Amino acid sequence: QLQLVESGGGLVQPGGSLTLSCTASGFHLDFHAIGWFRQAPGKDREGVSCISSSAGGNTKYSDSVAGRFTIARDDASNTVYLQMNSLKPEDTGVYYCAAASLCLSLVPGPPYDYWGQGTQVTVSS
Repeated sequence: QLQLVESGGGLVQPGGSLTLSCTASGFHLDFHAIGWFRQAPGKDREGVSCISSSAGGNTKYSDSVAGRFTIARDDASNTVYLQMNSLKPEDTGVYYCAAASLCLSLVPGPPYDYWGQGTQVTVSS
């Protein structure tokens, strides 16, 4: 019923760009903050970015992606995007989106209550 689905992952060369999508079904994203997280093989999940609900305008980025990634939302399509530019091999991992009440932190877990299944991003030369 209620789910988030990530898409747009794939293989890209270093320096390239990729756009990920997080689409909600069963509920509207208008009143939710959405966070993007990633997990590399053998490593803990880490926060990448988040965006507040439509009533707000707050965004956050991890230091590792600030200036390269851009998060945006399109409420008409119930989708949040993550535009990734200047990709590096260390950006490789499974990317997840999750819904929360507010964009207050990039720490995985509560209050991020709804999670997608992830989409693989591989940056390789």
